[in-house]
Amino acid sequence: MTRINYRIHEVDLMARMMRAEAEGEGKQGMLYVGNVIVNRVKAECLDFKDIRTVEQAIFHVQGGNYSFEAVQKGNVFYQRARTAEKRLAQKNLDYWRENPAKYSLWYFNPSGACPPTWYGQPFAGQFKEHCFYEPKPGTCESVYIGR
Repeated sequence: MTRINYRIHEVDLMARMMRAEAEGEGKQGMLYVGNVIVNRVKAECLDFKDIRTVEQAIFHVQGGNYSFEAVQKGNVFYQRARTAEKRLAQKNLDYWRENPAKYSLWYFNPSGACPPTWYGQPFAGQFKEHCFYEPKPGTCESVYIGR
């Protein structure tokens, strides 16, 4: 059983996003980014109530901007997804989730240390340059339900 429903073209789109956002952080970093994408599809809360697909998660607009920097700047489309990234995306979609992104809905790459909260959401952990944040307890239970 997969973690979320998806269409085959979304594997490629997600793999391109993972590469654009975290290629410099290796396979593990790309998996964490992929996990945030899947969590946003699973979430039935906050800014993510109406997201039902990977494509909607990737092209989601918050505060007048695309949620992901790779979409804002257009670099999600600069590189094709390689077989390795497609395998990682498939792994995320099917079963993979791990801390610090296990329940995270947000991440960013700060210029300094990771702050303890980001837009009021608690810090979940760091991997290389990316800081991950999960929803406050009691605000988004759908993210914590496993599959």
